[in-house]
Amino acid sequence: MSEAVADTVAERFRGLYGADPDGVWAAPGRVNLIGEHTDYNDGFVMPFALPHTAVAAVARREDGVLRLHSADIEGTAGGVCELVLDDLAPESDKNWTAYPAGVVWALREAGHTVTGADIHLSSTVPAGAGLSSSAALEVVVALALNDLFALGLRGWQLARLCQRAENVYVGAPVGIMDQTASACCEAGHALFLDTRDLSQKQIPFDLAAEGMRLLVVDTQVKHSHSEGEYGKRRAGCEKGAALLGVDALRDVPYAGLDAALARLGDEEEVRRLVRHIVTENQRVERVVSLLESGDTRAIGPVLVEGHASLRDDFRISCPELDLVVDTALSSGALGARMTGGGFGGSAIVLAEEADVEPVTKAIQEAFAAADFIAPRVFEAVPSAGARRLR
Repeated sequence: MSEAVADTVAERFRGLYGADPDGVWAAPGRVNLIGEHTDYNDGFVMPFALPHTAVAAVARREDGVLRLHSADIEGTAGGVCELVLDDLAPESDKNWTAYPAGVVWALREAGHTVTGADIHLSSTVPAGAGLSSSAALEVVVALALNDLFALGLRGWQLARLCQRAENVYVGAPVGIMDQTASACCEAGHALFLDTRDLSQKQIPFDLAAEGMRLLVVDTQVKHSHSEGEYGKRRAGCEKGAALLGVDALRDVPYAGLDAALARLGDEEEVRRLVRHIVTENQRVERVVSLLESGDTRAIGPVLVEGHASLRDDFRISCPELDLVVDTALSSGALGARMTGGGFGGSAIVLAEEADVEPVTKAIQEAFAAADFIAPRVFEAVPSAGARRLR
């Protein structure tokens, strides 16, 4: 499949730019198994890469020009966007091109020599579904430029630069998880990531071998991280850390949570945010322990706890996400929760292999009965991180 995709993207590149690309690269979207909104609080996360990828055919230029084209963006079918590298400036671009252009800006700002590129992009990562379509675009461009300009950067370093591109150039206050997952995940594993020091541990995660499946249910409710609610949650977490006198909420121990909440007094909103972050970090550690001990089915209730915390304390769920979780659990699923930034996007459902069909059917029927847009349901298979295809 990778070879066929590489052929298609390279052929389109030739049609657009009149020459062969110097190479073709891919970077995946991700699903976060557990650990939501903890990444910008220096906490723990546990994503894994999806088989859905952003693919880029890229050729190096020497004239300070960046040319961009996407097969997936309406209105770009026949046209190439041309930018001058020296003119790139934070928050100057409100289009999809801000993501790849931001990566070029971040690399150059960090002192790396990038003299221009022709890029054609094609992605199968659903946009707005909470599966990190933007991070996949950023990482695939970063990896391609890293190779073409021999920058010598490692995966975690590319992730840092991509995060800076999205924070500063795009203007979205995202954490480091999505870019690190796209750059560093391994097939058949979930990535236990400490977002403070970026230390990583690959945790084997082969559900099929144990007779289980993990479904992604895309509610088709679109969200945007650069809109205000995400930023409000982040600001609230930073306020909580400041009131508690810690560098980040990661530093509040689970055993000391009650005392910390008491110190926050009548700051009810901040109390809720702090409670979610501290308990979510503990949930990540519990899931790691259960997977390493081989008790995989026992992670189901932990996922459910995580959804309740995101719904009630962080308050970022929506009726469609709650319906997925409630219906899946009532239909025999082992566990379920929303995943991603919230306010729409996707939920994950852990189920026995034999229960996948009835659980999926029940969710689809529940959406129809509620007069919601039909959800997209697919199996999430832990896949490889960013890589060169040719």
